[in-house]
Amino acid sequence: MSEDKSQKPQMPQDMKAFNRKLIEEFRASHGQLSGPMAGRQLMLLTTRGARSGKEHTVVIGYRPDGDMYVVIASDNGAADDPDWYRNLLKDPVATAEVGPKKVKVRARTTSGGESERLGALVEYLPDQQKLTQRHIPVVVLEAVS
Repeated sequence: MSEDKSQKPQMPQDMKAFNRKLIEEFRASHGQLSGPMAGRQLMLLTTRGARSGKEHTVVIGYRPDGDMYVVIASDNGAADDPDWYRNLLKDPVATAEVGPKKVKVRARTTSGGESERLGALVEYLPDQQKLTQRHIPVVVLEAVS
């Protein structure tokens, strides 16, 4: 039986609890996750809340491009942009944790040919785009000193 990729992925009932546990495991193991998350290219991204000003950490997939990280603001094909992306629009400086590295980054949304080129690095972007009518932004995170 073939897998229907147009359906949204199975999501845990309590996503916040799932993410808290994943963040704890990520930090304790320096990014070496176990179980169904083992081997995935995931990072922790900490942004400053656009309204609250408080720090928020999320687990997101990424793909490297040279010394940059490419992420997509998909939120599993949700109708609206994810909170972390809206936070970056207000304050593009964030912290990325990749494996044992913790890096201060500046985010920018790509456009045109750059968006197409970098979006092609994220093999699951087309499937995510099918789940929503909004355009999923392709975001670059570049290290800052």
